[in-house]
Amino acid sequence: MTEQTYCDRLVQDTPFLMGHGRLSEQQVDRIILQLNRYYPQILSNNDAEKFRNPKASLRVRLCDLLGHLQRSGERDCQEFYRALYIHAQPLHSRLPSRLALRPVAFLACLGLAAGLALLVYCCPPDPKVLPGTRRVLGFSPIIVDRHVSRFLLAFLTDDLGGL
Repeated sequence: MTEQTYCDRLVQDTPFLMGHGRLSEQQVDRIILQLNRYYPQILSNNDAEKFRNPKASLRVRLCDLLGHLQRSGERDCQEFYRALYIHAQPLHSRLPSRLALRPVAFLACLGLAAGLALLVYCCPPDPKVLPGTRRVLGFSPIIVDRHVSRFLLAFLTDDLGGL
């Protein structure tokens, strides 16, 4: 499976973002202003004025903005997602492209936890190797995500008392 680009994500998320009541006029204006002020190469002053035109409906302005960003390129789409995160974080977390990533991340963490558990419990009990392995794996939850660390700590609690 290939990694989805920001432009692909924007194409996937456009119908969701265009939904009635998803983005307020103030949020859209803040996103446009951020892209114009911090990245004038993404949105020039003329573009920003066009997308902030109060005579046009919010839906038309947003559609024009998203179309412009999709045609502009990967970096511009990435900066749009950054601005969307800053100004509409609850909406950003419900985007269809983000929801598609959650099961993959969960399965990856679960596979890692299962693999480490098999390593610890299925290794031959070599007194020279196994205590060192358990010690390393005992401290690995500090590095690994907090969800995986709960699984690792549950598997290792029996033998960590002897460290």
